[in-house]
Amino acid sequence: MLSTPEFLTAAFWAGFVQIVAIDLVLSGDNAVVIALACRRLSPAQRRIGVLWGVVGAVALRVVLTAFAASLLGYPWLKLLGGLLLLWIGVKLLLPDDDGGHEIDAATSVSGAVRTIIVADFVMSVDNVIGVAGAAGDSLVLLGLGLAFSIPVIVWSSQLIMKSMERFPVIVSLGAALLGWVAGSMMLSDPGLRPWVDGLPGWARMLAGVLGALGVIGVARVLAMRAGRSSEQAL
Repeated sequence: MLSTPEFLTAAFWAGFVQIVAIDLVLSGDNAVVIALACRRLSPAQRRIGVLWGVVGAVALRVVLTAFAASLLGYPWLKLLGGLLLLWIGVKLLLPDDDGGHEIDAATSVSGAVRTIIVADFVMSVDNVIGVAGAAGDSLVLLGLGLAFSIPVIVWSSQLIMKSMERFPVIVSLGAALLGWVAGSMMLSDPGLRPWVDGLPGWARMLAGVLGALGVIGVARVLAMRAGRSSEQAL
């Protein structure tokens, strides 16, 4: 009996949607960096710089995420990665105290491409962990999801960022998705296999729900504490 091709399964497309959603939520800063790096180029050069910068960033991101996904097969690394992903989700919902991006505008296409690739590498740790968790063991899903989402982010960055500012619930949903992926990933850690093998099928879904609720709850508590500290300081 022939098995169903991977790309025809519901799990494949659910993972694809998760990868795209995670990248849309976490890559807003990357899109801003691309715009800053290319702002001094002529319109024609800007298009070329963005194109090759994105190609390089996609290739580098696929390699990094594939490496991260392969490491997640070792015991306890999924558990550690899930904990880190939970904190990334919480951090996403906390007030941003950054002073802005310190990105120098390049004066040549090659300089812009280098700036885009290096900046994407430095800023993509959260994306890599989240996408690796959503992709599981599927390199096809990993490559397809990243190849689709990163160009969309770049060429629609302004729309995405304005949408997040106008509808903050988008960011909250993205943070909850990170918590869902983290909870599911932690429960599937090979090191936990002796304790989780006998659990019912819905246990992984429950772990995802608890992860999502945990991210939202912890972020709200920390935000309330930060607000009270600011009031006392005044």
